Amino acid sequence: MKLFKSLLVAPATIGLLAPFSAFAGEANLNDISKYSNLEHLDLANAFVNDEPKNNSLLAGGEGLVDGGSYDGGFSETTTASFSVDTVLGAIDGASSETTSLDFQFNIGLSTSFTGEDSLDIAIDNGSGTSSVLGSTMGFDTGTSLVVDGVTYTFPVGGASMVVGDSTDLSTAFTGACAYSAFTDMTPDDCGTGNSMGAGGKGVTAAMSYAFDSGFSLAGGVTSGNTEILGDAADAFGLNAAYSADSYGVAVAYVSDDGGASTDTTYWGLNGYYTFDLASLSVGFETSDDGTTEKDGYFVGLSFPEVGPGSVNIAAATTDLFADSETETLTYEASYSYAINDGMTITPGIFIKEVDGADDQTGVAVKTSFSF
Repeated sequence: MKLFKSLLVAPATIGLLAPFSAFAGEANLNDISKYSNLEHLDLANAFVNDEPKNNSLLAGGEGLVDGGSYDGGFSETTTASFSVDTVLGAIDGASSETTSLDFQFNIGLSTSFTGEDSLDIAIDNGSGTSSVLGSTMGFDTGTSLVVDGVTYTFPVGGASMVVGDSTDLSTAFTGACAYSAFTDMTPDDCGTGNSMGAGGKGVTAAMSYAFDSGFSLAGGVTSGNTEILGDAADAFGLNAAYSADSYGVAVAYVSDDGGASTDTTYWGLNGYYTFDLASLSVGFETSDDGTTEKDGYFVGLSFPEVGPGSVNIAAATTDLFADSETETLTYEASYSYAINDGMTITPGIFIKEVDGADDQTGVAVKTSFSF
């Protein structure tokens, strides 16, 4: 009997649903969307569940989200910046003279918890194994996103303290260089990359203090692993700088054991002077490993207003050289102009002397995007 009743109900149910399916096929969705702007929302609100949603990210994570107000976005004090650099060109006389295209991608994240501190994270990505040109320009070689450094900066009295992982020893140093480098052969620190621009392998701790007079002091230590002080610390450095309206000078000292039995010490000195037409930047650096003393230098001119852009011209030693070694030089010239606020194009040319071989001459166009 129950089966007979079910057979009677089924056709009736199908008959009721058929008009709805026909209506769904003929409905104009654009017309239906117009009813979203209801003049009276009482009926619509009657179906709203006013109970607060549980926004806990993980079970047992109560208290991690303040008041259940987490919306999945950045906090108000967090900012993100992005940049992409590409370079197209070739080098005549290099091991490979093929015209190549390289790129690198960088992400910078920064947030503050007190208004006086800053947590900064750098994430980098590259085009893979760099070409000869890409290596000369200093482009990153990674193919995946890699955390390039994590630093936390906070005040200690009147000083500024920086701690971080994979962070340069010189992160708190103040340099005096007004030159903007085109290639990696003449770096932004005016040829004092081992001292004023000393890198870091592991954990770094540094502190700086700026006086009102324009004078500043800084120091830091970096290690090859998670330890900061003790036997694991393999480099430390000190820096002093002074800057005025039209000139500046800075000096740095770094001692680096480099995993060797003897330390290598570096002294770096750079400075700049700005006059009406241009800025002159110079740098000088020495190294001493207890056996051999070496030195190198840099000279650069920056013309900030040449048409719609700026011109940079420089000459420098390709490395630090002992008196008994043959000194080789590198030269570069570039013209940088902004297409808009987020895009800058820089064509340039450079020449690198090679001991016992022909000079290498490169031509490249670098395009930088920031957003």
